[in-house]
Amino acid sequence: MKRFPLSLALLAALPLAALPGLTLAQGFGAEFMTNWDLDENGQVTLAEVQERRGDLFYMFDANEDGMLNDDEYAMFDETRAADREMHLEAYGSVPGQGQAMGQGQSQDQGMSQMAVGIDAVQDAMTRRFNDMNGDGVVTRDEFIGNGAQWFARMDRSGDGVVTLADFGQ
Repeated sequence: MKRFPLSLALLAALPLAALPGLTLAQGFGAEFMTNWDLDENGQVTLAEVQERRGDLFYMFDANEDGMLNDDEYAMFDETRAADREMHLEAYGSVPGQGQAMGQGQSQDQGMSQMAVGIDAVQDAMTRRFNDMNGDGVVTRDEFIGNGAQWFARMDRSGDGVVTLADFGQ
């Protein structure tokens, strides 16, 4: 079975200096697009989400049995938590970012909206979300198959693709 040399930081990291003038949500959206838009056409499709979720699954399926057990999911949870903190810290330290958030919106309000956006992405990766039959183990089929539900959450416009516009202001 092929292992993918990925990390959540790699999947979600993009130098923030490359995002001047974007709001916090758009900055996170730009990172998401960079890492999930596999054909780089400005749109993330369900097929791309399922492919990337497959990559993530294999990255954490240490014993390659097609299931994420307690230990493997614990590692996935820890990695996601560290990734979330890295992004919130990085966005909080961007000089001048507060001016790009829109009229009357403070840095704290922008950070709160950013946390909500990051949390929505992260919540859809939890065992609770992905253990579709409730047996305590997440199989590859469950994880990849549940990408459709996760994709629907991300596609705020309902047009069948996720674009930067789905991340709003």
